[in-house]
Amino acid sequence: MPTFSVQAFCPVCVVAVGAGLELSHYLGIDDTVTGLWIGALLVGLSAWTLEWLKKKKINFRGEALTVYAGYYLLTIIPLYFVGLMGQAYHTFWGVDKLLLGIIFGSVVFYFGGMWHFKLKKNNNNKVYFPFQKVAVPVGFLLLLSIAFYFLTRS
Repeated sequence: MPTFSVQAFCPVCVVAVGAGLELSHYLGIDDTVTGLWIGALLVGLSAWTLEWLKKKKINFRGEALTVYAGYYLLTIIPLYFVGLMGQAYHTFWGVDKLLLGIIFGSVVFYFGGMWHFKLKKNNNNKVYFPFQKVAVPVGFLLLLSIAFYFLTRS
């Protein structure tokens, strides 16, 4: 699984995102939208961890799979056991809303990051605009959030 550098994340950012997720739940934002951001956070944390391992010259067979699977399992299993996932009435398109959001958010954020690197490569390794590295994947995530907001409205 290819990785990309996510140097924009810091521990304070991670705590802020976690607090934002709790606030979104409190405010009644649909779990598919919340899941999008959880999925993006998991991709970012995984890439961040892999980059850290690389800098520390720690490598082992299957490290990317281990890191990604570890973060996803350490997130999804507790959500299931506290009752935030796995409820029959809490689905969209036949899939748990939070899980669906996590899947879509992960995929969109990952490919948004990859698209940034493709754009940069096509422009002689220069960004087209300041903060492109953040704006491209987060922009896709915002658009997807708006789409799911309207798709899941009752």
